[in-house]
Amino acid sequence: MSDILEFLKKMPAFQGVPDQSLRALQGLFVERPFKSGDMICQEGEFDPWLYIIAAGQCQARKKNPKTGRDITLRTLHPHEFVGLTSAFRPKPRSATVVADTDVKLYAISHDDFQRTLLDPSPHAGVLRSLFEYLANNVRKKNRQVAEFRQAQPSNGKFSVAVFDSKPYTQETFLQAGQKEFDFQFFESRLTPKTAALAEGFGAVVGFVNDDLTAESLQILRSVGVELVALRCAGFNNVDLHKAQELGLSVTRVPAYSPHAVAEHSLGLMMSLNRKIHKAYQRVRDGNFRLDGLVGFDLFGQTVGVMGTGKIGRCMVHILRGLGCKVLCYDLYPDAELQNLEGVRYCELDELLRESRVISLYLPLNRDTLHIIDQEAIEKMQDGVMLINTSRGGLVETQALINGLKSGKIGSAGLDVYEEESAYFFEDFSGKTIADDVLARLLTFNNVIVTSHQAFLTEQALVNIAETTLQSLREYFQGKKGEQLTYAVSLG
Repeated sequence: MSDILEFLKKMPAFQGVPDQSLRALQGLFVERPFKSGDMICQEGEFDPWLYIIAAGQCQARKKNPKTGRDITLRTLHPHEFVGLTSAFRPKPRSATVVADTDVKLYAISHDDFQRTLLDPSPHAGVLRSLFEYLANNVRKKNRQVAEFRQAQPSNGKFSVAVFDSKPYTQETFLQAGQKEFDFQFFESRLTPKTAALAEGFGAVVGFVNDDLTAESLQILRSVGVELVALRCAGFNNVDLHKAQELGLSVTRVPAYSPHAVAEHSLGLMMSLNRKIHKAYQRVRDGNFRLDGLVGFDLFGQTVGVMGTGKIGRCMVHILRGLGCKVLCYDLYPDAELQNLEGVRYCELDELLRESRVISLYLPLNRDTLHIIDQEAIEKMQDGVMLINTSRGGLVETQALINGLKSGKIGSAGLDVYEEESAYFFEDFSGKTIADDVLARLLTFNNVIVTSHQAFLTEQALVNIAETTLQSLREYFQGKKGEQLTYAVSLG
């Protein structure tokens, strides 16, 4: 009995309750062990016991009435109750509880519990303490049950809100998951103004330019969202500290098709080098002259690759196939690349100084923001070609324009831009581009800007959809945070 008393003293629900009341209460509890996998109580059935988890953990589950599948609502840990709300008034269990590990429970019958509440003399403070606990904790559990119901429309599929969706997004997501999920596609981006559209959905799918700063996340959480599944690799647009504070899980697609991005980079290189974009326009105008279209052989040239993750590695192999010498810069060198002939890691200054072409594949963070600035550009060769298919913020755009004007930068291929979220993926053909910096970039005939399309291949779209759906499946099966395979964390 002393074990039960010491346990009750540590419970948040009984803080402030006098020891003599707890000693009277402990005599009403019995110890009940369960093995992993044992059912403790079943949804829809009456159960005469109120349980407190003393050791191990349990899972609370609900059955989807359409599919018959059990969906995990939450994991229950020591000091948590099972059946507290129904103990006040006998009613069927709202969820099935199963032992997730071997567990030890302390159980009190509903009748004894009711007598405890009605007889204040030996149990002074117990009722008041329980009501305070209910106010702070049980409403959270009720909200989770409500969110579970909201997430399931009458067709039995889980509802998911997909923001910033285009026809190609909708097509691949429907092909991959329409049997399991009821997608609501929103063309608008996810911002503080549109986040409330996610009410009634357990999860949202976001994209690279969605505004997932603190204000948006706060609104998403307030309307019941618990998962933000990014259908992209980058997550610099997400306030991860706020997400963690709010209990929001965030996932991403770490590798959809590194070949797609690397091959787009090569396309930009080839087009700029051989002036294919200019030649195309000339021939359409009936001009077949070759003046101003002279390029150079990539074979034998030194190309700098900044960032040797999945995409950077693909680019290195492509460049080796073209006969290029490759200089690599990365804080964490790749062991496989280090051993390849014609490939060498070096310091950033050497890469900037020695490379005829420089291509960027770095993540965007506080250390890489504007890594290509005026000072970096001044260290480059005259007439250098710069390729950026990674993140717009890696390049200080005004410094790039200055380099283009001076001739220090001979050409630039950009699939990303610092302020792209205001324009990319949308049609402005009948409107004025108010961004003076972007407008200036578009005036250079030695600059090619594409609208963040490097990822846009059939294989990449399928991989993005399938990886995102895996995160959704895991979430609706009860996994959260680090339990999710493609979770994004502060670490």
